[in-house]
Amino acid sequence: MKRKDFLYLTGMGISASMLSRFTAMGSPVVPGTRMRDVDVALKKRMADVALNAARSKGATYTDARIGRYLNQFVVTRDHNIENVVDTESYGMGIRVIANGCWGFAATDKLDNDSIARAAETAVAIAKENARIQSDPVQLAPQKGYGEVSWKTPIEKNAFEVPMKEKTDLLLSVNEAAFKNGANYVNSVLFFVNEQKYFASTDGSYIDQDIHRIWPIFGVTKIDEKTGKFETRSALSAPRGMGYEYLIPRDSDKIKSQTTLYRDRYDMHEDAAAAALQAAQKLKAKTVEPGKYDLVLDPSHLWLTIHESVGHPSELDRVLGYEANFAGTSFLTLDKWESKKFKFGSEHVNIVADKLQPGSLGAVGYDDEGVGAKQWDIIKDGILVNYQAIRDQAHIIGLKESQGCCYSQSWQDVQFQRMPNISLQPGKTPLNVEQMISKVEKGIYIIGDSSFSIDQQRYNFQFSGQLYYEIKNGKIVGMLNDVAYQANTQEFWNSCAAVCDKNDYRLGGSFFDGKGQPMQASAVSHGSSTALFKGVNVINTARKI
Repeated sequence: MKRKDFLYLTGMGISASMLSRFTAMGSPVVPGTRMRDVDVALKKRMADVALNAARSKGATYTDARIGRYLNQFVVTRDHNIENVVDTESYGMGIRVIANGCWGFAATDKLDNDSIARAAETAVAIAKENARIQSDPVQLAPQKGYGEVSWKTPIEKNAFEVPMKEKTDLLLSVNEAAFKNGANYVNSVLFFVNEQKYFASTDGSYIDQDIHRIWPIFGVTKIDEKTGKFETRSALSAPRGMGYEYLIPRDSDKIKSQTTLYRDRYDMHEDAAAAALQAAQKLKAKTVEPGKYDLVLDPSHLWLTIHESVGHPSELDRVLGYEANFAGTSFLTLDKWESKKFKFGSEHVNIVADKLQPGSLGAVGYDDEGVGAKQWDIIKDGILVNYQAIRDQAHIIGLKESQGCCYSQSWQDVQFQRMPNISLQPGKTPLNVEQMISKVEKGIYIIGDSSFSIDQQRYNFQFSGQLYYEIKNGKIVGMLNDVAYQANTQEFWNSCAAVCDKNDYRLGGSFFDGKGQPMQASAVSHGSSTALFKGVNVINTARKI
């Protein structure tokens, strides 16, 4: 499920029956019937049944993942509560190596006999797969951690907040937009809790409790005389946090053209601003196509980072494993081997990170029992690394996995998924106002919207939510119908400056799709506001 599809469906008031069709989200839950937390000792006993059964059938390696996945959607439109949806999914996935090949099976029946049968099935699948696999799996070594645990450091569990408090919040957010002239408003709260237990024959027994939150809305303003309308979506970022994300603190506020927060989010202020800005967009002049310097806010730049840096640096994509579904990558191995491929300017430092607090990708351990890490992808503009997991590490000479393996649920096999991929802040003190003051002809872009990018992640086009014209170092008004085009290498080599760490913020998505069958993962992308020189801007309203 792609992010834009989710936003569209929720904006239309998605029904509970439609949500339940997405198997990774689980089955709808009758209020008051949620499964109670499973004791860790019981999880260990169940995992040991899987490990022992697989070993007895000839597996040389086994891991078992017991997962309880909770999702909650609260959906409103205008003055009404449209839907409240709870889903829950619980079961075990078992992955093995036998005869040098992978096998996988899963079960939602967690008695000893069913677990053992699933393990035996995984081994049988591996042995059959081995008949046609020429090269055996090379698994990077991984020392077992013993019995350990990790939890998202939340202050307030969103699943324990009374439903009335959540619906009251959304309806009051809608009202804030109506007071500022909105004609239609929809708003959604989306909460995720992944309770995951991992065990392997390496000697790890890892219990994790992961929380995520995403508040979103859409505001529509109609010109009654012309019938034309404009919209503005929320500038919120999904976060790896609890309900405290929705309780803003003034110290977290960032000065900008709109209300933005680093670690907290004021949904009311953003909705009120959105209504006013949607009205301003109706009166904004259309952009003149041409070359502009672009000042890109983190609320916009995260998506450009995701598509043009995150995906092409996935090693499985580079190797062609994703060619049938998602394409390949222009960042071929020869570019990395040269150690001098100029991906971007010297201002471009891109880091992969599974540790950053509050991010969607933050975990203690990945889904094959590897401790979370941080590493460079682009260093001073040069491609220096990729994203790799245990059975890929040897391909690029790594002695251990980078810890970026993930599965969307217990019933799906884990594979290489994007960690948080972020542009590092500039080292020289620089704020947004100072950056804009140095631009003669430019556009300041806030928020993400539509995009297009080719299957090698090279040629692209992006648009945003809000566009402000810059002339001679000053913002002179709002623009409309803006999109910019470039190729990835050209674009990142045009990066002339990045604001300092005081402007650094996260964006991200709950629904990064990949694989066949497709799985969704959640990932954050951080940056400070950045300046790109001489980028081609087109007018999206004009016919070619």
